[in-house]
Amino acid sequence: MLRINDVFQLEQERHRILALADQHVLWINIDSDKAWPELVRTAEIEQWILDESLRRVEDPYQELAALIVEQGSKAQVIRDQRYELIAPLLADEEIYYRSGRGRLVQSRSDETGTPRKSLYKNLRQYWQRGAMPNALLPDYRKSGGKGQKKVSKKKLGRPRKTSPGTGITVDASIEKMFRLVLDRYYVNDKGHSLPYAHRRFIDMFEAANPNVQPEDYPTIAQIRYFYHREYENADRIRLRVNRISYQKDIRPLIGTATAGVVGPGSRYEVDATIADVYLLSADRQRVIGRPTLYVVVDVFSRMVTGFYIGLENPSYVTAMNALSTSMLDKSELCARYGAEITSEQWPTVGVPDAILADRGELLGHQIESLEKAFGVRIETTPPYRGDAKGIVERYFRTLQAEFKPFTPGVVTGTKVRKQGGKDYRLDATLTLDDFTQIMVASILHRNQYAVLSKYDRDPDMPNDMALTPLNIWNWGIKNRTGRLKNVSEQALRIALLPRQKVYLSDLGVSCFGAYYTSKELLASGWLHRNGERRVTDLQAAYDPAVADHIYLFPEKDSSEYWVCSLTDRSRQFRGKSMWELWTSQEEQRKATSAAKVAETISKRDLENLVSNTIKNAERSRPTINKQQSKAETVRGIRDNRKQERDAQRAEQTKARQPDNRKPKSDVTYLHGKPDDGAYPDLLDELFGDDE
Repeated sequence: MLRINDVFQLEQERHRILALADQHVLWINIDSDKAWPELVRTAEIEQWILDESLRRVEDPYQELAALIVEQGSKAQVIRDQRYELIAPLLADEEIYYRSGRGRLVQSRSDETGTPRKSLYKNLRQYWQRGAMPNALLPDYRKSGGKGQKKVSKKKLGRPRKTSPGTGITVDASIEKMFRLVLDRYYVNDKGHSLPYAHRRFIDMFEAANPNVQPEDYPTIAQIRYFYHREYENADRIRLRVNRISYQKDIRPLIGTATAGVVGPGSRYEVDATIADVYLLSADRQRVIGRPTLYVVVDVFSRMVTGFYIGLENPSYVTAMNALSTSMLDKSELCARYGAEITSEQWPTVGVPDAILADRGELLGHQIESLEKAFGVRIETTPPYRGDAKGIVERYFRTLQAEFKPFTPGVVTGTKVRKQGGKDYRLDATLTLDDFTQIMVASILHRNQYAVLSKYDRDPDMPNDMALTPLNIWNWGIKNRTGRLKNVSEQALRIALLPRQKVYLSDLGVSCFGAYYTSKELLASGWLHRNGERRVTDLQAAYDPAVADHIYLFPEKDSSEYWVCSLTDRSRQFRGKSMWELWTSQEEQRKATSAAKVAETISKRDLENLVSNTIKNAERSRPTINKQQSKAETVRGIRDNRKQERDAQRAEQTKARQPDNRKPKSDVTYLHGKPDDGAYPDLLDELFGDDE
């Protein structure tokens, strides 16, 4: 179907349709400055279209139709004057044909005093550019050479008034140095300023042009002009920062998180931060630092579905604690901190479709249990891209704003103090329970009453519904696909626990060096010492807060588990947590390591003693009687043993006889010791060894 003002291309020429008749089409070549309307048969045009030699193309002047000309501008005056000159000509159909065009133009020229050449030019421009008044606008947009490089042999710009020298014209060689210096020192993420880059340029220019006076060096204004002319604005912004900062803080935000979800529970975002407040110990005697705050947020409704507040560092275990609260009923948890609520006030119970978190927290085999058991899709953000979880990141500022203005010990910026300044850490007043109570109240207020003024409302949401998280959640549950899955609380708790590879031994299941057993394990025969090969590649879930039990999974990729308890061999860990177990084992390892050092030293002394004793014995051994045969030597062993034993017994008897003699007093003789008149002692002669 042919329409007036359609543009077609025939070979290398473009034509605009000006009028339609029964069997003919009137068009004009829009690329020729000598073109006039031509009459073409409609059947011929249709054949060209079938032969694909004629095709419809985009109108190059289509922007003129939407162009709004400033009222009273020179362009508007010229346009209106031109249109006023040719308007009477356009009213006569003879203007399209050569036979009548000359007569009409001559008559209009005589009437207005306008040269025929100007009338012909205006008519041609009117037809070629869309047959509308704006087609007669002057081409001011082509004036001035916007974006084109100005070339001159003399220096461009106004002459200097106060600065010495006349300056220098920027030629191709200087522009090359400009680009080299800008790329090296300025158009990157190194953080250098433009004056710094200009100083480096001066070093380069001075070496290449030693005869130029310093006052005529290219100025910083010239390098700045070159920079803004040669580098696009988007490139200047993007290249001046590193890729991570650009993606996170600077790039245009053209999307919305809500568009990617269909209802409540479609996606939860979870993230952690260190709260901006210092806390006291439970007895309020010691400053214990800043707590870890985990928040889980539903993307669709902006409802805070779960949280964790404690002193553990961000990790898989603490993330699972936050996720556990997000999927279970929170009435009991709130009551613990003085907030009595009903399930309707915080209805986020169930497993979501997807969880978005940092790679480090939910990456690896630990989270596979949640994926396989409940079909949860785990999504992770790229490194250093906190903006990928923009909803939960914003909630950290929102929630902390509730207590920051009133709470002592709040982080105020820097710990570096001027002389006489005060350290805000010393102002710590709240305990962990106090802080948790404040945060629970803040979350409840936010969920139920905070109006989300910037929430991107879906088209089918009622206009009279206040956009609070609770209202959006309830509306989504009723009117959208509810994505939450109802599961057993115990099964969910076990699935969220961290897992550890365990080993079977004669003593039980070894987990973190402690031994566990169960009636199912004993009945399986895996612990019997019958020499058969035991099952390997077993995993167990454990609760870090309780070391008394673990949950052994006897089959891979199965949700069945056996509850195993500590054996008597590991009774020292009963009633303790896994953290205490790890600490106790660490202390035992340290004590064992220190004892090993002492053992090594003593062992060396023992080995040296044994070696020296043997050497001394070998040196003291008498020469073997060569006249005595080996058989005779061996036959005498029994008698020799009896003699040696009797001698040893006599020695022991003598050593153990009680000494009934009274101890003698020390006597000092004035004239020498007198003779006591005793009989001589002949024991040595009687019992001594024969010569």
